[in-house]
Amino acid sequence: MTRTLTQAAAIAALLGATAPVADAQDVTLRATANSNENDEDYDGLVVFKNYVEQASNGAIAVELFIGTQLCSNGQECMQGVADGAIDIFVSTSGGTSGIFPFIQVLDLPYVMANDRVAEGVLRSGTEFVTTLQDMVEETSGGQIKLMTIGNTGGWRNFANTQRRVETPEDLAGLKIRTVVADLPQELVRALGASPTPIPWPELFTSFQTGVVEGSKNGITDIMGMKFPDAGLQYMTLDGHAYMGALWFMNGERFNALDDLQKQIVVDGFYALQQATFASPKRKSIDAYEAFREGGGDLYVPTPDQMDLFAEAAEPVYTWFEDNVEGGTRAYEALTATVETVEAEIEAQRQATID
Repeated sequence: MTRTLTQAAAIAALLGATAPVADAQDVTLRATANSNENDEDYDGLVVFKNYVEQASNGAIAVELFIGTQLCSNGQECMQGVADGAIDIFVSTSGGTSGIFPFIQVLDLPYVMANDRVAEGVLRSGTEFVTTLQDMVEETSGGQIKLMTIGNTGGWRNFANTQRRVETPEDLAGLKIRTVVADLPQELVRALGASPTPIPWPELFTSFQTGVVEGSKNGITDIMGMKFPDAGLQYMTLDGHAYMGALWFMNGERFNALDDLQKQIVVDGFYALQQATFASPKRKSIDAYEAFREGGGDLYVPTPDQMDLFAEAAEPVYTWFEDNVEGGTRAYEALTATVETVEAEIEAQRQATID
């Protein structure tokens, strides 16, 4: 397997970057998210800032830059993390796949069944999380650290402007918006639809004009962007992918902290993670209700229909391992951790029931 020229250039740029060393006695961390104050990323950053500043007695200050004040897209922001201009940045897998292609493992469909499984898999110290952390550090030469993985918007579901989707056959021929990353496009193809990469800001108009007829997003994003007003009226709650949010930090900045400050920052990211796990659950209740009240059609596939979706998506796993550098290592760590977490959950259930 070989990197594309784009990936190689991105990684080379990262490895050639240098970062300033922080004064461990008086630290200001610059954190950014390309979102807004209604987003789960913002909720997490507020919790992080509050925890870190209080726990450090003010020795660590956290400055928040929400939107595009410091950088305008994933690649630019990650470069900022690598060279030290930005200390902390949050991204989806699509925003970092050009640098860390194996991160797309989070987009593999139908691997994690629900919130409880996903949150167990993504907790610090699991085989999956430590594997991704090691791979990020190795690929970036230690210049970027993956601190934690939270959530940004719940689960990805298929939504469209044309018809109710109950089985993969109902997706046939629909033009589904995806990000530029390869894996989401492979999934859409496997399910019989046509992947159409469209920039997020252009999606509303693209629904109106028929450039695309569907997307794979969470309900809070759909309602926040008012996509039903553009004709998006059908949603199938297949929950094919957990919307993981990857929180990165400049490696030299973190390493320059003293031991107590490192502990405070790590614990701050734990508090942030828990906030982003909780936020979408509450926000989605009102979002789903608003979707229904606006005439939207919500469909929950039966177990047999979910089996059809998972079966149709099987070629994506093979593609991922064969074509993504580090894909096999990341996928094996994910599936092993899912198996462990599912067993733990069942044991916990039985302990309570008995």
